Amino acid sequence: MGSSPFDSWITNDDEVTSLLAQEWDRQTTTLQLIASENFASPAVMAATGSVLTNKYAEGYPGRRYYGGNQVVDEVEDLARRRLTALFGADHANVQPHSGANANVAVYQALLEPGDTILAMRLDQGGHLTHGSPASITSKWWNFVSYGVTPRSDDPDNPGELIDFDNVREQALAHRPKMIVAGATAYARRIDPASFREIADEVGALLMFDSAHVAGLIAGGSHPNPVPYSDVVAFTTHKTLRGPRGGAILCREEYAKKIDMAVFPGQQGGPLEHAIAAKAVSFKEASLPGFSVYTEQIVANSKAFAAALAGEGFRNVSGGTENHMVLVDLREFDAELTGKVAQEVLDRAGITTNRNTIPDDPRSPFITSGLRVGTAAQTTAGMKEGEFATIAALMACALRQRDDEAAIIQVRNDVAALCSSFNPYATFTK
Repeated sequence: MGSSPFDSWITNDDEVTSLLAQEWDRQTTTLQLIASENFASPAVMAATGSVLTNKYAEGYPGRRYYGGNQVVDEVEDLARRRLTALFGADHANVQPHSGANANVAVYQALLEPGDTILAMRLDQGGHLTHGSPASITSKWWNFVSYGVTPRSDDPDNPGELIDFDNVREQALAHRPKMIVAGATAYARRIDPASFREIADEVGALLMFDSAHVAGLIAGGSHPNPVPYSDVVAFTTHKTLRGPRGGAILCREEYAKKIDMAVFPGQQGGPLEHAIAAKAVSFKEASLPGFSVYTEQIVANSKAFAAALAGEGFRNVSGGTENHMVLVDLREFDAELTGKVAQEVLDRAGITTNRNTIPDDPRSPFITSGLRVGTAAQTTAGMKEGEFATIAALMACALRQRDDEAAIIQVRNDVAALCSSFNPYATFTK
């Protein structure tokens, strides 16, 4: 087992140190293709593990309920200034512990219980907080859904794109108080202007959930929804490459309500160490090299999608324009489920997640699809050629999923590939 930088940080707990070293090995010797994940920079991780973890600071800068906040007030103000500058927003709240917390805070701030929200269908790309029966959101608010266009065999118009005619029809029929744009399993750009037009037509607020594409927006690879939206919520740990957490941007007229909904509406003391790490990531995302990075993410996704199609997989919507590829497994192998594919690829050192696809005949626990992402391995330095290799390795493992020797060989090939792309190669103890 290889050593990790954590070995020198924890000297009095052999069990935890061992587990951290195991996870270090897993992350650096296998492929991380989950679209919700990335490799945070050493600076982000250092801030997350900093002395700020010791400080309790309920409230906001200048309005705390505890003493000793001179430094953390500056930290949080710095994070807010950097974030508003990065996206061109009026106001930022950097306290949400997660993207789900951020979404619920937005609903709580701007809606009354029972109000109607129009959001993307869960089985066609929407998130749990877009109205899943399992989420508290569906217990407090009335969700109605829009979906994607039907699949087509026309290669020039494959379908499975957001159906804006359906969005408008649902908006006119239900007159929602809020329309939510954004998705968790959708591989195309989302046009905020079209959503704004429909929201204005029915007098609805527009919330853009940019959890997955916030980094692509910051890097200029996707359109910025801030000018079109009343509020934008997102996570900081996906394409933005920051610490685990969430954030909210809004127009000035909603700032007080948003802040009140986060604290004291939902959360107690903010995680100021995580907020410091968010500030670090916002600075990193403002640097010129970040736009080059996000362009490479998208280029890698396109190459990955093309290579997967060449191996016999079907790309939902015919391709990708962001950091993820949603794969329909049925044309590759009609009997292969997403659950089985995920488990086989895990054994082969390729980390993915099963995912429903539009009109999936299988349950969300089984699925007919996989969702794969390119952000993490792009951070590690991989480019189009490596993603073509990854597609071939995936196909090899899945075709020979009952041959343990073949799986071991793929895992060895994966380890060899990863050995040249350690995301923390310059990280010293």
